[in-house]
Amino acid sequence: MPTPYPSAAERGRHAQHSEGRLAGWAASLGVFALALFLRLWHLGTPREFAFDETYYAKDAWSMLHFGYARNYADGADAKILAGHTMDQFSSGPEMVVHPDVGKWLIALGEKAFGMDPFGWRVASAVIGSLMVLVMVRLARRVTGSTMLGLLAGLLLCFDGMQLVLSRLALLDIFLAFFLLLAVHCVVADRQWMRSRLMTNGQKRLLFRPWLLAAGVSFGLACGTKWTAIWPLAAFGLLVWVWSAGARRATGTRMALLKSAFLDGIGAFVHLVGVALVVYVASWTGWLVHAHTYEENLSATQYHRYVSWDGTCTDEGDKSELKDVKYDDSRVWSTAKAKDASGLGEVTQSLHSLWLYHQDVYRFHTTFLNCSTHTYASDPGGWILLSRPVSASVTNDIKPGTDGCDAAADSHCIREVLILGNPLLWWAGAAALIASVVLWIGRRDWRHGIAVIGVASTWLPWQLNDARPIFSFYASAFTPFLVLSLVLLLGQLIGPDRGPSRRRTTGTIVGGTFLVLVIAGFAWFWPIWTGDLLTLREWQARMWFTRWI
Repeated sequence: MPTPYPSAAERGRHAQHSEGRLAGWAASLGVFALALFLRLWHLGTPREFAFDETYYAKDAWSMLHFGYARNYADGADAKILAGHTMDQFSSGPEMVVHPDVGKWLIALGEKAFGMDPFGWRVASAVIGSLMVLVMVRLARRVTGSTMLGLLAGLLLCFDGMQLVLSRLALLDIFLAFFLLLAVHCVVADRQWMRSRLMTNGQKRLLFRPWLLAAGVSFGLACGTKWTAIWPLAAFGLLVWVWSAGARRATGTRMALLKSAFLDGIGAFVHLVGVALVVYVASWTGWLVHAHTYEENLSATQYHRYVSWDGTCTDEGDKSELKDVKYDDSRVWSTAKAKDASGLGEVTQSLHSLWLYHQDVYRFHTTFLNCSTHTYASDPGGWILLSRPVSASVTNDIKPGTDGCDAAADSHCIREVLILGNPLLWWAGAAALIASVVLWIGRRDWRHGIAVIGVASTWLPWQLNDARPIFSFYASAFTPFLVLSLVLLLGQLIGPDRGPSRRRTTGTIVGGTFLVLVIAGFAWFWPIWTGDLLTLREWQARMWFTRWI
């Protein structure tokens, strides 16, 4: 008769497993603490609105006080930096072109620390550090190795693009975090589902908690930037393929077809349905003030024109509209309708939000097509760091001023350059090719995560490259480059079966690579954080003319 109590061997295995989990979490939190320290260090510098902070930081402050983004008066940036933060609003809402989730998170930092550079950047620093923690947990879950999980976290921690975006009030770090969190939940769901199918056989699983969490995360990602729709679709299909594979392993015939019925509908609700609810809920501030938008922004330049030449002028404003006709009938129908009440008001506000989305879509896909920008780049070169973005630069600092110790005939520079760690990115590009081969050739599902992650966040930009787009949008696929690298290093090291020459060689290679990445991090640190450099020191870090 079996004893109701665990045996000594079982107690030993359980204790070892618990100790392993405890050590894994302790190490993970240690990497998180390191990342947080690096991202909070002198976070308030440069003391200015760097790059697009001028939009997002002020929108967040406005949302914090009014519930929606209001326009600002001319010269507001300088007055805010001088401490005048509450008298810079002008009348009417602002035509914001990105959803609100990232700006609400920025607003939390401003609520806690005030409307200054540290206040509007601290949320990015915390989220960027949490992203490193999620990277550790995802890699550990995929590889089953705490060491490889820590390696993944450290590589992401020491990437320059991830560092800089964690120290600026831009939206991309929030997008990258929620996408990575969603993918982690999708992978956890794969493991959860397989264990349940092995226990319960071929029954339908109506509730999948990890997939529900993924839906929430994807919804928050879409509520930060619309580009999250692509990875939501890609990983949604991958969930279906994985579910079919799990059912095939339990003996189900025609698993792909049967899984579409048994798992596909539920997975769609968990992912897309939940994401949609979360996304709409993230617009609550807008919906509460829908009447303000109906009164002020229902006849904007993004939808009121019925024709557009589609070509750019040779001189003057590159976004100038040509041969257009104004059609008053295209003003929002909700702006002309009487104010409703109760459920009718909710329906009317949602309709206005839909019309507003149409305006924003036209802005991104049509209105910007004739615009230009110094730091715009072709997405095909992003993975090779072809054209970084200078978020802030102070040139021509004279010798003897601001601590500049340059020669008398030279000067100093402070710059914040959104540039990835070159060794990490170039090695990641090569690793990605290997991941494609291993995913297709060996059917290694783990490499599929890296390939799908990069493809779904990178390739869609090729569909809309007529407008100015920037290389730091690649931050969304940085974690998947890291994952590809770590998976290859893990295969080089081999399984944990005691000492071996292969493991020793692999560990040396992995350790050496990490040291080189850290060395590159130290070398580029000054141009990632705006430290003072002489012209010669700055030029030594500009490896290519296209980086200038």
